Amino acid sequence: MAASRALSLKVAALRAVTPWWNSRLLAASAGPQAHREVSSSSPKAGEGQIHLTESCVQRLLEITQGSEFLRLEVEGGGCSGFQYKFSLDTVINPDDRVFEQGGARVVVDSDSLAFVKGAQVDFSQELIRSSFKVLNNPQAQKGCSCGSSFSVKL
Repeated sequence: MAASRALSLKVAALRAVTPWWNSRLLAASAGPQAHREVSSSSPKAGEGQIHLTESCVQRLLEITQGSEFLRLEVEGGGCSGFQYKFSLDTVINPDDRVFEQGGARVVVDSDSLAFVKGAQVDFSQELIRSSFKVLNNPQAQKGCSCGSSFSVKL
């Protein structure tokens, strides 16, 4: 009974912080694989930018409707201290940065951008899962074996 109550309190705390019921969550993980990157329109590619691979752009064009976009957030947690969270959203907040390539949009809030600037967002299809992933994150020192969390460079 005590374990059940502790779990209920954890879920309640997460709901207070993360409005997951308002968005469709998508699987998130980081992986070592590299994919061909879609060219960025920024003259200083890599500096404060998020790059989208062709597979990411293609998948976003397939799943988004109207004003929907992919939101990338970094949260505390996971095996290594921080974890990526992907969701579909329609609201752009004042502190958000919008990265658009080939008609697909990825939005990152300014706090999360500090942890992922210069990284690539990819969509990977494997036998056991299909998911968006953050690849080649220059802000990450190391990741865990599950591939969904990372620690930052100091």
